[in-house]
Amino acid sequence: MRSVQLFRAVLIAFSLAACSKVGNETAGGRHPWTHPGVLRVAVQSDLKNLNPLLNSNTTDVFVDRLMFEPLVTADAKGDPLPMLASPVPTLENGGISRDGMTITYHLRRDARWTDGVPVTSADVKWSWQAIMNPDNNVVSRHGYDFIRNIDTPNALTAVVHLKRPFSAFVNTFFAESDQPYMLAPAHVLAQYPNINNIPFNSRPVVSDGPFKFVQWSRGDHITVSRNDKFFMGRPDLSSVEVRIIPDEETSVNLMRSHAIDYMFQASQQTYQALRSASEVKIVWVNVNGYESLQLNCSHPVLKDPRVRLAIAYALDKNEIVRTLTYDTQTVATEDIPDWMWAFNPSVRSYAHDPAMARRLLREAGWAPGPDGIMRKGDQRLTLVVVSNNSNATRRRLSVELQAMLREAGIDTEVKYYPGDVLFAPAGMGGILQLGKFDISSAGWYAGIDPEDSTQLMCENVPPGGYNYSRYCSRQMQRLQEIALTHYDRPTRQSAYFAIQDLLSKDNPMIFLYWLKQMEPISVDFKGFDPNPVVESWNAWQWTI
Repeated sequence: MRSVQLFRAVLIAFSLAACSKVGNETAGGRHPWTHPGVLRVAVQSDLKNLNPLLNSNTTDVFVDRLMFEPLVTADAKGDPLPMLASPVPTLENGGISRDGMTITYHLRRDARWTDGVPVTSADVKWSWQAIMNPDNNVVSRHGYDFIRNIDTPNALTAVVHLKRPFSAFVNTFFAESDQPYMLAPAHVLAQYPNINNIPFNSRPVVSDGPFKFVQWSRGDHITVSRNDKFFMGRPDLSSVEVRIIPDEETSVNLMRSHAIDYMFQASQQTYQALRSASEVKIVWVNVNGYESLQLNCSHPVLKDPRVRLAIAYALDKNEIVRTLTYDTQTVATEDIPDWMWAFNPSVRSYAHDPAMARRLLREAGWAPGPDGIMRKGDQRLTLVVVSNNSNATRRRLSVELQAMLREAGIDTEVKYYPGDVLFAPAGMGGILQLGKFDISSAGWYAGIDPEDSTQLMCENVPPGGYNYSRYCSRQMQRLQEIALTHYDRPTRQSAYFAIQDLLSKDNPMIFLYWLKQMEPISVDFKGFDPNPVVESWNAWQWTI
């Protein structure tokens, strides 16, 4: 998913400064505030459940991945690695058929659930069936709906037959995609007609990952302990304590006082407070992701492409990056970051031009009212902006966004929600899934493949996917079909170049900056090596 990108000079200086503060360690190499073998992590929001098939955001995936494993993972560079499946299927090793319609997975012989039952091809097949079960509140079926059937000729072989070629399949199917699902235990869950409200969701007492469930005190903490029989080897940590702390300022204080060892996905707003914190190291992770505004194209005002373009002109991306991220991030053109092979260097962002924004709104039939806000008859141009209340950077962004849009004649009403409500599946009242917004201010982590159809194709409008913008374009459909059905890179690259060009014209989303995720950790925390999708992929190798 990503190649190693050289940090800009200022980031190198900051990183070296952060990394250099390790000179006061005790003789034993561990500070007195550290709890040997116990990692204390702060996350911003509670989880809806602990079922690996019902996760809906990066926090869910981070916690679930402590207990459950996918077929294929990825290393810190985004290169695929075998996990439950070995080897990773490719054209070269015969795992992918020449026509791209059949993918064969061979499972490890030593992988077992914590109750001693082997992980088998039955778990693969049932987990796929559970995702496709319309009665289950899964957040996305993208990629899984391309499967015609799965054969299980023996306990260690799963043969997947596709309805059509899908170039990103191996990086999607129980892998590090933009919706990373892990396998679930069929022998425990297959008895249920649906998995939405079952005891397992609160107490997953059977798992196959490096840690086992111990306790979930809702709104407070989740505790997992070492799985001594984990197939990759005995984990070094004895336990992980995940603390739910919805206020980032509190987490910053806990990090500075060493009451926690890791602040999960800290927003850039906390950078100034943490860059000089004693014995704290900031790890920057290149991800195939971005911070963006999603415009709800199903709402009457935003159906007009001139209004969406006006919003693009109203925003000053350079100012947003400077004031919100302290120049630690890179201004985005479209969704694919500039270090990926599918990035189109010819696409440019719109210049900050409020006058042009007003001109476009006038062309769309809006006229300035006495207070400067555009009107159309009795209708005032007011848009509802939603975001998650736990993210300090997004709270600041909403203030800047209001000021910039107002300068263009657009009024806004900002509504904040807890992350587990904003990003929840439709069946659980998710604000984005249900389309209860005009503009969403949020981040996005894509997978290790540049494939972006889950946000841009008509069939992926919620509850069938992540197309929160409700964007539907014939031209986009055609380009995505090319990118998705061809396995060779030149054809795919050409399609993604055209996709980015189309996005810059249609503006269903406005991409503010590409993400270098900020991960503050204690200098005593070793082995932390996030891949571009999930930080806990190698949790069995962590030590403290």
